[in-house]
Amino acid sequence: MAVKLRLARGGAKKRPYYFIVAANSTSPRDGRYIERIGSYNPMLKKDDPERIKLDTDRATHWLKSGAQPTDRVARFLDAAGLMKRTPKKSVAKALPKKKAQERAAAAAEKAAEAAKPAEGGDAAAPAEPAAAPAEPAA
Repeated sequence: MAVKLRLARGGAKKRPYYFIVAANSTSPRDGRYIERIGSYNPMLKKDDPERIKLDTDRATHWLKSGAQPTDRVARFLDAAGLMKRTPKKSVAKALPKKKAQERAAAAAEKAAEAAKPAEGGDAAAPAEPAAAPAEPAA
């Protein structure tokens, strides 16, 4: 029997409340479970001590028995110091797609070309504005 440590939803509509449970992996999310080991109330502030309640003794028992926590429960266990969670990085998803990268590279080249002639003309440009205000003052 494959056991998972996961969240079972309770609470009313638009007012979520979760039980942290040890359940058979084939059981429904809110259905039958083996043991309730804690609770999670996402409606409370993050620094509220009542937000996550966890029976650490039972959680370590289930982890030693081979129970696999879901990602969210693994975060809670990591915060409690019961297990080490490696964060998942999806760097490829955050990058723009191929065509967008090509357009960005072309725009960067255009900007670099436009900046080169402007750098040469900048030396003469500050001399003219400095001379223009001097004439009206005299």
